[in-house]
Amino acid sequence: MPRPARGRRSADTPLRELSHWAATLRPQHIPCRVLKLAASQVLSQIASIRAGLQHPLGRKLVAAFGHPMQRDPRQAAGVFAALGSWLNLDDTAYAGHLSNSTVAVPLAFAYARQLDGLSLLTAVVVANECAARITASATLGPLRGQSAVHTHLAGAVAGRLHCDRASAALFENAFGLAFAMPNWPLMRAFLASDARLFNTFTPVRTAMDACDAAYAGLRGAPDILEHGDGFLARFATVPLPQAVAKGLGRRWHTDTLSFKMHPGGPGIDAAVDCAAEIHRELGPVRPEDVAEVVVEASLYTLFAGERAARYVTGPGSPLGALVLDVPYPVATTLLTGEFSVDDFSSPYLDDADRWALAKRIRLEHDTEMTRELFLSDAPFGEAVREAGERAVPWLRGFGGDELVDLVGVSQADDRDFSRSTKATGARVTVRLTDGRTVSRTRLIPVGAAGPETRAGHGDLVREKFLSVGGSQEVADTVGGLHRMRPRAVRRWIETAFLD
Repeated sequence: MPRPARGRRSADTPLRELSHWAATLRPQHIPCRVLKLAASQVLSQIASIRAGLQHPLGRKLVAAFGHPMQRDPRQAAGVFAALGSWLNLDDTAYAGHLSNSTVAVPLAFAYARQLDGLSLLTAVVVANECAARITASATLGPLRGQSAVHTHLAGAVAGRLHCDRASAALFENAFGLAFAMPNWPLMRAFLASDARLFNTFTPVRTAMDACDAAYAGLRGAPDILEHGDGFLARFATVPLPQAVAKGLGRRWHTDTLSFKMHPGGPGIDAAVDCAAEIHRELGPVRPEDVAEVVVEASLYTLFAGERAARYVTGPGSPLGALVLDVPYPVATTLLTGEFSVDDFSSPYLDDADRWALAKRIRLEHDTEMTRELFLSDAPFGEAVREAGERAVPWLRGFGGDELVDLVGVSQADDRDFSRSTKATGARVTVRLTDGRTVSRTRLIPVGAAGPETRAGHGDLVREKFLSVGGSQEVADTVGGLHRMRPRAVRRWIETAFLD
């Protein structure tokens, strides 16, 4: 299969090489498995956007900025991005919460530009690869997960410009302008207010302005990523500029996609999966019948959960913190057998039994799960391997000497991500007052990167889409998205959102 020429010269910067690759990539350069993952990603993110639309806060966002199906694709892209992100139902990869920009922006522009299905999917893949690579270069830094909102500067620029068939020079200048003033969220606002709604809305709008400016002839710095006064100097503890262009056309970050089946932050997925299995065995449990519930998980899950816990005090807790909390979703799942976006609003959020059971849940660190987390590609493992010995200070800052000893020093290899995994595991143990104990363990959550997801992602995302009231017709035809002509794509998108 032919690949787009990379044309690297000694003077090329990583951003210039990435821009040339992105501008010249065509559908025939992309493996079929990657295009199929992108189709599932589109349907999965549409489900996340629909969920955001149905929530009271989502309706307020629409009141402020309009419905995503609006005339201006730049404004539509921001609304699509915001609605799909803030419930933590968005898909992730190595590296970053990609879909909030890498699907949202191509959706808006494919609809407005009347593109065919294969062009839409190609734009999604290009956006994935650009956003993931730039995010990977700063993964060993202070911002991670949804707080790494710079992901969406790259995803939005690449997604729009590939829909426009823009030149490599336009890509380079738009990237350079977008990263001139990258966004840095304040955790107080992120966790304690409704500002979480802007965590992708703001960088996507910045990226749209950067594209407009590039079209008008403004220039960006081609070395903005790696320069001593540039992006990585501020956003990375261990800069990895080599990750930006590594293996272009051979190593597909889209292969590392994990599909979110439950709303919530790091490690919640596996814990909810385990709680659902326990519910199927025990049935609904009364809080008074439970002595305690122990959730064992990796250091990553504990880190996020502990930051959120100080803000989670009951039904009135801010949603920004609640989506990172572990006890509430586990308690809800033990009681009801499932956990969905509806559980983040009244009347479900006011249920006293859920909060009574949540108080009986505690988190513990499982060192083996942390080890498996870092052996995975996402969210950190590949970056730690890429950094080698330089990763040690970052590991020490994240988890102390214990984490350094546990993970050790590893070296980058030439893996192509086609067998990628994301092991954000959990073990849930319920100890009942009558002396019984029930425990379940899951290393790779349902939907996370791994062999099960590679084999069945189409069925998983179809279930997710239908669970939020999506059209049966849309779910049944996503497998043929790559064959749809422009008029069919427009109708498909309209059917997905306009009930």
